[in-house]
Parts: sequence; structure tokens; C-alpha cells
Amino acid sequence: MKAVHLTAPKSMELVEKPDPGSPAPGEVLIRVRAVGICGSDLHMYGTGAIGYTKIEKPFTLSHEFMGEVVEVGECSQSGTHASLSVGQRVALEPAVPCLECELCEAGHPNLCPDHYFYGVYPTHGALCEQLIVPARNCFPIPDEISDGGGTLLETLGVAIHALDLAKLKVANSVAVIGCGPVGLLIQRLAVLSGASAVYAMDPFEWRAELAKAWGATEVWTAKSGDALSKLKTVTAGRGVDVVIEAAWADNSVDHAMEMAAYGGRVVLVGIPPDDKAQFTYSMARRKGLTIMMARRMKHTYPRAIQLASGKYPAVPLDDLISEFVTFK
Repeated sequence: MKAVHLTAPKSMELVEKPDPGSPAPGEVLIRVRAVGICGSDLHMYGTGAIGYTKIEKPFTLSHEFMGEVVEVGECSQSGTHASLSVGQRVALEPAVPCLECELCEAGHPNLCPDHYFYGVYPTHGALCEQLIVPARNCFPIPDEISDGGGTLLETLGVAIHALDLAKLKVANSVAVIGCGPVGLLIQRLAVLSGASAVYAMDPFEWRAELAKAWGATEVWTAKSGDALSKLKTVTAGRGVDVVIEAAWADNSVDHAMEMAAYGGRVVLVGIPPDDKAQFTYSMARRKGLTIMMARRMKHTYPRAIQLASGKYPAVPLDDLISEFVTFK
């Protein structure tokens, strides 16, 4: 089968690999139909690493993917505890926890120290034709969710988890720093959750347009001037109840702390390219901020599928797709 290897920073190669064979009990073989490109993929492409994980030999990227079931191993049930069948379209949860450690048993599989993750070294990802995966990581998707939309269910899951950590209450105010796919989805979920105001900021005008279309109260871009000053103005200096940082660029983490009201919550979702965070400690301490680190997602796929389904989905994932590229 064909696969794409990252062979060095900023260097990729189309290669031939052996077919994966037949699935074992509890596994399924899928034909990959679509993959998405995540910011973490770009980190690995650009630097050959993400955080402290370094890619040491040719490696296949991509953890945002969906596919079609080709073969089902014995005793295989999906993530919704249903039997899987050949021909089903499924979205994939890329993290495979051990399900036996203290954190897994406490209901936090996203924090499992003994997990593996498709598309993060050394576990090859989905930029290939076929892949064997655990059946419980497969979530059947309805026909109204496109193949491209299916790849974004993982991204939507990350956004749902971030909002869960924010503990947003009805009529709270929210600021979202960064309107990439995750930031836009967080902003959309905040609107759906009944926030009184959702302020979004991003340097790019085209992202700002989608944020407005998805219900943001105000959106500030590079052309708008200093977003921090504008937020302080519209909130009369109070700040907002919840700030979610989904950019990790320049001083965005420090700005998140400044934007939060006293007693507010800050959720950090972005991944820093230098693996470091910096903010003014005294300000965050005096405000008594609750600072949460978002680690991927947990137990979100059924909710993500529900939000993206229907004739008029609450979260129209296809709006985020900018381009399709086919490898032959």
C-alpha cells in the first residue's frame, strides 16, 4: 500500500509499505478515506518533534482521520458498544489508552501515561491507504457527515473537552484567543452554550469572517488594533469570566491572564513551539485565576457526532474545510 513518510523536518516522501494484514480480535481493518492536517502535524513537519517527543526515523503523520471498515476481527465492538460491519464509515479516536492504570480507571483516559497515539511518534498515523485500529476507537458516522467532516470530529472533540474544562455557565462572558479550527469550534460551542458575549481574536480576516458567521459578539483582527485594550473597553475593565487560549503566539498566554476577570477561569489549549509558557504570575495570583491545561479530549465523540449531524447541524464542520488534496 501507499503511505506518506516524514523523513526529515520539512521533507515528506510517498512510499510503498506492506499491507497491514487481517485484524486480531477486538480490531478492525479500515480503508482510510480522509485525513485532516492538525497544528500538531505542522509542528512535527516543521521541527521533527512535538514537545519532548522527537521523530527518530521515517514516520507517517496524521491523527485526524476517518475511514471505511474493510474487515472486522472477532469480538469487535465500536466506541458506542455496537457491532461493526464491513462498509461502515467510522471516525477514529486516535488515542489508545491502557484502560488499566489509575487514571484510566478514574475516567481520565486522555491522561493515561501508558497510551499510544496514532500519528505521534513512534505510532504511525493515517497518511496511508489502510490501517488496523482497535474497534473501540471507531465511531460510526451518519451519511449526512461528509468524509471531510468526519476527520474534524476529533477536532470538535478537543473543543468540547476545552469547554468542559472551562465549566462555562449560562450568561458567562467568554474570550477565545485564536480562530484556527479548534478556536472557531470553541467559540461556536460557547455561543451554543448560552454565553452572554463571545469575543474572538485572530490576525486573519478570513477567520474573523467565519467567527462572525458562527455567532461571535465581536471579532478583532490585526487591522482592528490591540485586542486586549478593546476587550477591556467593552467590558468596562472587568474582563471576562472565561478565557480560552487556542493560538499560542507571541504574548497570547499572558494576554489570556489579563483578559480574565477576578476569579475567572483560563483554559490553555494551544501548543507552544518552544515547549514553554510565560505569563505575569503576580497578576494571575492576585486575580485568583483557575488555570486549566487541556490534554486532547475524553468521552466526546458521541456528543461531537450529534452536534455535527442533521440537515442543519449545530456545528457545520464542512465550513472549516478549505481544500481537498488527493494522492494517487
